[in-house]
Amino acid sequence: MTTRPRFTFYLPLPAFATLSLLTMLATAPALAQTYTILYAFTGPDGRYPSGLTISSSGTLYGTTWNGGNGSCPYEECGTVYELSYRNSGWTFKSLYSFTEDGSTGYYPDAPVTIGPNGSLYGTATDGGSAGNGTVFELQPPVTSCKTALCYWTATALHSFQGGVYDGARPDYASLIFDQAGNIYGTTGKGGSTNNGVVYELTPSGGGWSVSLLHSFVNNGVGGYDPTLGVIFDSAGNLYGTTEQGGTGGYGTIFELAPYAGTWTETILHDFNLSNGSYPENLIMDQSGNLYGVATGFGTPIPANVFELTQADGSWIFYNLQIVPNCGDPESGVVMDAAGNFYGTCAGGGAHGYGWVFELSNSGGSWIVTDLHDFTFSDGYDPGGDLALDASGNLYGTTRAGGNGNNGLVWEITP
Repeated sequence: MTTRPRFTFYLPLPAFATLSLLTMLATAPALAQTYTILYAFTGPDGRYPSGLTISSSGTLYGTTWNGGNGSCPYEECGTVYELSYRNSGWTFKSLYSFTEDGSTGYYPDAPVTIGPNGSLYGTATDGGSAGNGTVFELQPPVTSCKTALCYWTATALHSFQGGVYDGARPDYASLIFDQAGNIYGTTGKGGSTNNGVVYELTPSGGGWSVSLLHSFVNNGVGGYDPTLGVIFDSAGNLYGTTEQGGTGGYGTIFELAPYAGTWTETILHDFNLSNGSYPENLIMDQSGNLYGVATGFGTPIPANVFELTQADGSWIFYNLQIVPNCGDPESGVVMDAAGNFYGTCAGGGAHGYGWVFELSNSGGSWIVTDLHDFTFSDGYDPGGDLALDASGNLYGTTRAGGNGNNGLVWEITP
């Protein structure tokens, strides 16, 4: 399957990071958490799940990069699924299975987004009219299903063409809507120098028209390869990350601000050897502060959980805490109502198959708590967007492990 480039660096941690690492190695695992496998994929129902999206009613939606009943160059073409809690248990339902000859594309590797109309919106990394991926919509059946397998209706809203005037390969980027119903996202390729774009899809004449808000350039200053999605602030500015580029060479955090019909990019932070690399998804709190996680440097590989906050018109970067033995964080962090952060490490942990961590503040100090260590049989290689419900239950996926090594969906309850 396609994966983002991941590298292992054997470089010494900065002094402050080494001190934090030693402190956190002494923290004890959580005792009150309960880990449950909600669903283990078998192949025909999906394989290699991506991140999750949760509805207001607590229903989970997700994609699998592979599996299903469509034949593609690398096994099957991928699926969209639903997990809903009914009658004291979780019910799995396949919503759509991609095919290589379909206009909706194939190999979906990003979470779906619940649109204002209740439909699901997402991206496929391959396929479409030019083979560069698509943006699709899934609409539920207008009448109740009378069969066990009742697929939703899929429509391709846009097929990426690549080149100077369009993006290509949306990769892991989830979509976001503005209040007017326009869709925003990123692609890792395409644009003026084929280094990726931020785009907008606008309803037009019964279809959708694409506009490029920004084309990234690999010039040693700006970032490039924006494989993850963007988020809005209350003023309508967009924020996101690039996996590559910047003056430090290890990715950036950027802002796109609209003005008089154009969008202006500002680099808020460049990652380098001292503060991480390859940043994941961003989140924003009610005060407008940005949070995220990046891969650290050292052996074993740590993760850096960071904050960006504004002061006197400038953005200030803080390393909140170093998470040790992380083996590469492949998902961003989520935050609960109390201000605690949750994230996953793709490797490391007690068994080397990854783990789930909580980062909580106590008396001004951040404490890392190990919520679960994967054992392979209960999951391996956790990644993709996490989801929190109103009761504080945490949901996620693993790319592998479980039944037939096809990946699974898990829950951790407090």
